[in-house]
Amino acid sequence: MKELNILPRTIVFEGLDGAGTTTQRNKLVAYLKEKNFPLFETCEPTSNMIGRLIRDILQKKYTTTPSALALLYSADREDHLYNKTYGLLTQIEEGKYVIQDRYFYSSFAYQGVNLAWEKIEEINPFPHPEYVIYIETSEQVCMDRIEKRGEAKELFEKAEFLKKVAINYEKIFSTLPKAVKFLKIDGSLTAEAIFDEILKFLAF
Repeated sequence: MKELNILPRTIVFEGLDGAGTTTQRNKLVAYLKEKNFPLFETCEPTSNMIGRLIRDILQKKYTTTPSALALLYSADREDHLYNKTYGLLTQIEEGKYVIQDRYFYSSFAYQGVNLAWEKIEEINPFPHPEYVIYIETSEQVCMDRIEKRGEAKELFEKAEFLKKVAINYEKIFSTLPKAVKFLKIDGSLTAEAIFDEILKFLAF
């Protein structure tokens, strides 16, 4: 399949850790399955080899440099898109809708706190999705939700860090090409109200 500038039928959820992106992705997947849409649900980091290493780093099992972590995200994304066996381009070619939790916007938002914007741009030459849904949630609400999970905090789950991430999200989303359909939604709404807004936006 030829390389695309925009990934058709691809819906990406973005937001701070604790914003509810996974909840909304799962609600959309369940809804579309009921409607018999052909689907491929996924996330980044992936569950593939490079993605598993990234998750181990996020869970502080290993340590590395900010630059090395950014390169690992890029490598995971390259494989995620272009692997001929399970890559997203293959799924799209088969006519599936791709429902995805996080994409290269997260690299700009998170790695952009410690690395130069130009460096992240250089290692993320990837096509945009057709749809981006940004669940905008304050860092304090996110931290409260993370605390309630009762799990060990991951590498980036700190309020002062998430505040900088939110600023970077605004920066990267201000550069979206016109072909991308973009929704920013208030993450303080109930999960049901957020999902209603998402369905109106997608108009499926």
